[in-house]
Amino acid sequence: MTRGRIIILSGPSGVGKTTLHDLLLSTPPFKGRIVRSISATTRQPRGQERHGRDYLFLSPKMFAYKVRAGHFLEWMKVFDHYYGTPLKNVHDAQARGQHVLLCIDVHGALAVKAKILDALMIFVKTPTPEELRRRLEARGTDSPASVAIRLKKACAEIDLAARYDHVVVNNTLPEAFKQLATIVAQELGIVLKGNVTEA
Repeated sequence: MTRGRIIILSGPSGVGKTTLHDLLLSTPPFKGRIVRSISATTRQPRGQERHGRDYLFLSPKMFAYKVRAGHFLEWMKVFDHYYGTPLKNVHDAQARGQHVLLCIDVHGALAVKAKILDALMIFVKTPTPEELRRRLEARGTDSPASVAIRLKKACAEIDLAARYDHVVVNNTLPEAFKQLATIVAQELGIVLKGNVTEA
């Protein structure tokens, strides 16, 4: 059985990477061949999020223990909370021949790439910084100060996009998903048929 690859999806907050991540996992012929990596985090659940389905919600003390014990493929502090990719879950899926999709911060992505050279890195961005600002403000979930912080962080992340294998520009969701699906299919040797690249 061929060992699965790691696929990394990164990009600034507000670019739509989570939506693209979910579409890739649920669209044939990727569904079942690509599985999501459930991240661990020290933040509290939001809305309908559930432990073990959306995230592994850990106490700061437990998270620190798992860092010391080497249980994470990568881990980072993002704003006020810690996030990490559990190593065992990734290795188990790869051993089953499944590809593992990680939706992680750019620094976490580079840490993974340093350990796993064949990891496929894809960066998602908006057409312009102004469009990113508009999307962040339109979400209505962040204060003006928080939007400013996220935009500053986005500039630093975009500067690292050149270190990725591919860049997807999310102008419209259908266009961006078509770009993403085409890249992933070519990299993994998956044949696309019909309208599978339509969101």
